[in-house]
Amino acid sequence: MQRRRFVAQTGSLAISAALLSPGVSQAQAQANTPRAGTDFNALSRPAPVEAPAGQIELVEFFWYNCPHCNAFEPVLAEWVKKLPTDIVFKRVPVAFRDDFVPQQRLYYALEALNLLDSLHARVFAAIHVEKKNLSQPPAIVDWVVKQGVDASKFIEQFNSFSTTTKATRARQLQTAYQVEGVPALGVAGRYYTDGALAKSMGRVLQVVEHLIDQIRRGS
Repeated sequence: MQRRRFVAQTGSLAISAALLSPGVSQAQAQANTPRAGTDFNALSRPAPVEAPAGQIELVEFFWYNCPHCNAFEPVLAEWVKKLPTDIVFKRVPVAFRDDFVPQQRLYYALEALNLLDSLHARVFAAIHVEKKNLSQPPAIVDWVVKQGVDASKFIEQFNSFSTTTKATRARQLQTAYQVEGVPALGVAGRYYTDGALAKSMGRVLQVVEHLIDQIRRGS
């Protein structure tokens, strides 16, 4: 979802094994090389990172209600499984408005209960396939309990100081990366790209691979 409009052109969501295929001409290679200001933005001020020295932090910004995030999620999940060990990947739920906050809390409560592996994708399915409205706390709690989660434990985490703090930090990171739409990816506190910049989410992954390579090269 764009803050001001939806990104209509999602394009191919194919996972790229490499930025360029063997055998392409030098001219083609140069034409396909991602460019700052066109395919990605270089941040004027670095965003905070939590990854330890020697590792590269990769952040996905998303919103459960966003149809483009829903379409991108399975592709991203498979791509993340193949990331090298020097990449630290994390998801950050955005809040462009205050009514996004309950779903931020949902994500961080599931994280605290170690339930993201089993329920993260199911939240997307509940909203986009089953057409459930999970925008308000009572509906969220009701749905989570139907997934077999203890109500009191979930509510405790949903309302906890830790979850509030994480939601606040998520909004701060969203601002630091100057996120304009989701899904979007931030790289090493230095670069930002999304479907509007890269022209498709498949291209986004290629751009990110290029940026990771540039960071490894020290540029």
